Parts: sequence; structure tokens; C-alpha cells
Amino acid sequence: MESTLYRHLGAHLVTQDSVAGTKFSVWAPNASEVSVLCDLNSWMHGRHPLNSSDNGVWWGFVPGLKQGDAYKFALRTRDGHLLQKIDPYAFASEVPPKSASIVCDLNGHAWRDRAWIDQRETMNWYEQPVSIYEVHLGSWKRPQDGRQFFNYRELAPLLIDYVKELGYTHIELMPINEFPFDGSWGYQATGYFAPTSRFGSPHDFMEFVDLFHEAGIGVIVDWVPAHFPTDGHSLGSFDGTCLYEHSDPRKGFHPDWGTLIFNYGRDEVRDFLLSSARFWLDVYHIDGLRVDAVASMLYLDYSRKHGEWVPNMFGGRENLEAIQFLKDMNTLLYQDFPGVLTIAEESTSWGGVSRPVYTGGLGFGMKWDMGWMNDTLRYMRREPIHRGHHQNELSFRMVYAFTENFLLPLSHDEVVHGKQSLLSQMPGDPWQKFANLRLLYGYQYTQPGKKLLFMGGEIAQWTEWNHNVQLDWPLIGQPLHDGVRHLVGDLNRVYRSEPALHQCDNSGEGFRWISADDWQNSVYSYVRQARDPGEFVIIVLNLTPVPRHDYKIGVPTAGFYTELLNTDATVYGGSGQGNAGGVYSQAGVCHGQNQHISLTLPPLGMLVLKPVTGAKLKA
Repeated sequence: MESTLYRHLGAHLVTQDSVAGTKFSVWAPNASEVSVLCDLNSWMHGRHPLNSSDNGVWWGFVPGLKQGDAYKFALRTRDGHLLQKIDPYAFASEVPPKSASIVCDLNGHAWRDRAWIDQRETMNWYEQPVSIYEVHLGSWKRPQDGRQFFNYRELAPLLIDYVKELGYTHIELMPINEFPFDGSWGYQATGYFAPTSRFGSPHDFMEFVDLFHEAGIGVIVDWVPAHFPTDGHSLGSFDGTCLYEHSDPRKGFHPDWGTLIFNYGRDEVRDFLLSSARFWLDVYHIDGLRVDAVASMLYLDYSRKHGEWVPNMFGGRENLEAIQFLKDMNTLLYQDFPGVLTIAEESTSWGGVSRPVYTGGLGFGMKWDMGWMNDTLRYMRREPIHRGHHQNELSFRMVYAFTENFLLPLSHDEVVHGKQSLLSQMPGDPWQKFANLRLLYGYQYTQPGKKLLFMGGEIAQWTEWNHNVQLDWPLIGQPLHDGVRHLVGDLNRVYRSEPALHQCDNSGEGFRWISADDWQNSVYSYVRQARDPGEFVIIVLNLTPVPRHDYKIGVPTAGFYTELLNTDATVYGGSGQGNAGGVYSQAGVCHGQNQHISLTLPPLGMLVLKPVTGAKLKA
């Protein structure tokens, strides 16, 4: 399964009979004529016609068409209409709102990331810390010189310094494939082989990735094989027929987004998408794909009422062709690019999303835990006085926590469409809002699973995300906002330095409740453990604004427990209540253990404690 159509279709600079120009190939089996439109022919159909072949591919050579020149295809449909379409395999595009494809030679970048790739190939990410900063490049930071956007090369050092300061292992870019409408945030793609020209050229993006790898930071990109927009210059009705999409709107039209759905049962369409997935890892050295809207691909009745969908050949609602496509995609990528990650945004209880294909799974490396996100935010939005009646909203996760390789997302989806920012969603007065937010992040970082936070969350923005403006950077320097940012940095550092907090993220041996039923005080306590049973930490959460003094927690071993992190520390904007650096255990049965510690639990605070000397956990 090669899936390298980008090497053959599209526009490629060549020299033919000693004449420099561009070779074209485009799949349009139902067109009656195809020609290239460009400045050389004044954008007139028929002056540079392409030749047809038995497999539906039209091909030809345009002398003199060079690097950086714009072009489109003119296709005559069988009923005589003339369509102007972009190249589905174009490597670059004009800056929107212009839409022509651009001739682009992707050779020439001297990659400097061999050491990074070699290390990645041996990496077992399931036992390594994975902490992801989700970024929308167009609104993270904007220039002050009148331009709308920074260039990829300008953004890279700014973003690298910031991400390194915060201690993240990866960034995840919201879609950077070319797209016409800014308001889609890139999720309605037209360029499946072209990084958006808003931020520069393909070579600029190569440099962007290279710089991140040199800094030891992985780059994951959002990729959207679930649907595509209906814009007239794009893939829809490409040659006058439903080539990439289903002709039956019950299969081919997405009611939620007004977009078209790929026909995963058509070989040429499957290979187009498989080639696109491979392309980003092959040509741009991307470290992983986060696949958007997987649930909408898996179910034929997704967002559809009775009678609005067509069952599969067995009468079921599963999209068998899409399922096979996802399995093929994951098999291909993990086979050809060891050490990469594929991550599914899948919002249902579909079984085996992150389990190997050979065991019947879909083959993804990880899956977003949308259940954790929904339950946690529902709980955290509650006034603390009511939380005791909903103790199970946080503890329920452990019923299913190890059924998949989960990643815990606090993504852009949680701070848009009137939901408000995470800080504004928290209850209470301003001090309590900040304390609740710090507690939310502390809980996220100490639960089993990899981590993701959307930009702006780390500076505790008051306003929800707006893609038209940059983050609220003037908040930097304000003590409470700086406190949250410092906490995020320290959470990343503790998460990365403590094997107990990342080594067994996907295994039940990595987690153990101490107490999950103290609903009267809204307190939770649990153990996170590394592969070595003597390597563990204790986490205690107090989800009320009332400090708890002399609160007893059963611990596995005798000794001194140092306070690794306290979200109520004054440096984070808290009240400074805690345990003076740590506590000694005392003999006495508590929570099924023969030793216990007596703690001061800070209000709306989390403690992470670690024994100074390791000892095996009591079975």
C-alpha cells in the first residue's frame, strides 16, 4: 500500500526535450475536455489542452510554466458546461480570497532534523510524557505593522520560546491545509497537499517544522478526511459528476456543516486521502495527525433522522467503507513512519478506536477522552456547595479509563460558540474562579492519560477564543493570570519529571483510588504509580473553598512525604495554605493502609506528594 499519488498527479516542474515547463496530471474520468488555465494562455480554455487516458487521468506538458505561476484546470462536462477547478494535488495555492493553485517545487529544503527523526522512531509514546499545546496560527499572535499574519518563519521562534518556557512536549496545529473561509478555522479544506499560504510558502512551513524539531518539540497537525466544502472551485462535482463525494445526499451531504462527505468506497478517493495523510508525514516531517470528526465518519446515521440515511449492506448503521479506510490509514502510517502518533477525535463509545487493527481495532495511537472532558467541565461549573451531590461525575471515569489510550483534551471546542473561556466558566468570585481553574488543570495533569490545552487557557483569558484577533497578551504581568501560567509550566515539568505521572497512563497499574467517596467534603485522593511499584505520588483534591485541617489520608509506606506541588501556592495566586513543604506519616489504619498522613488541604486546591524514599505499594 504505497499511497504516494502526490508524486505522480498534480503539477511537477520538468524539462522535456530541453524545454523547461510543468507536467500536469489530473483525474477527471467523466470530463469530455480538460485544459490548463494560466497567464501564459490568458486563462483561456483550450489553449493548453491535456490528453486523456484509459484510467480517467488527463495529462500534458505546458512549456514555460514555472515555479510560482498560478493555474487552474478547465473541465468540459459531458453536458457541455465548463468548470474551473483547482488542482486537488496542488502543493501551494494563492492567498485567499484568491483560489488558484500555484506551481511549486517542494525540493530544496535541507532538513536538519535527522537526530529528532531517529529518536522518534524508537519512542514509545505510551510510556512517555505527551503534553500538547493546541494552536491556531492565525490568532496566537499577530504582527503590529499592519499585516494580518506573521510568516511561518517569524512565528516559529516566537512560539518555540513560549512553548519551551511552558514545558510542552508537542504543539498541535489546527488545520494548516489550504482553506477558503477563515471562519472554518481550517476544518473545511480545499488543499489536501498545500499548507495555507496565509502564513507563507511550503518551504517556509518546512523551516517552521525543522525549527521545532531542533528545539525538541513535536508537531502534530489536525487533518480532516470527514468532509470538504462545497466551494465551486474545489472537489465537489469535480468533473461534472460526484467524483469525490457520494451522489446520494443521504450519504454525501453533511447536515451539520453543509459540507460534502467523501466516498470512502471508491478506490481513487481512498488513495487520494491516504496519499494526503502520508504526504504530511513524508514531505513535511510531521510527527502525527489528529483526525477530526471521526464519529461522523463511523456512523451512517450521524446527525440524521429516520429515513435520512442509507443502511450498510448488512442493514446496520456502521459506515463499513469509512471504517476500512481508517484501518488502512493507521496501518500505512505506523508502518512507514515509526514513532508518529495518530489521534482520533471520536465522541462516542465505539470500541477499539486506539486498539491495533490486527485485534479488530481502528488502529489509532490515541483517542480524545471526550467523556472525561464533558464530565469534568460539568462538575467544575457547579457551585462548590452542590458538588457533594455529584461526586461520581469525577470518579466515574475510572470505570473506563483504560479501555483506550486516552488523551485528555481541553481544546478550542470548549471555548467557542458562547461557551465562554475556561476561566469564565468557573463558578464563584474572581479569586474562586482562578482557584477552580488551577484545580481543573491540576486534576487534568494528575489523571491517567496524555494532556492537551488550547492556547489562551494558560494565561486564563476572560474572553472566549476569537479567531479574528490574537490572544489577550496584555494579561501577562497581571498576578493572577501569571500565576495560572506559572502553574501550567510547573505542571508540565512535574508531569515530565515524575514517571509515576506518565509511565502507566494507559494501564490500570498506574492508578489507584485512596478515597473517592468523601462526598461530604468533596475530596478525592488517589495514587499514581510508575512501572516500578516503589515510584509513586499521592494526589489530593479539595473541591470546596473551605480549607481542611488535619485531614487524614492513608498512604502505602512510612516516611516523609514532600509536597511536590500545591495549586494554592502564593506564586500561583493562591492563599498559600499547605503543609510547609511536606509531612511525616504516622502509624494507624486509614483507607486500608497501616500508615497515614495528616494534611492541611488548601481551599479549591490540589496537592501532589511524594515519599522521599521509595517503597513498594501495599497490594
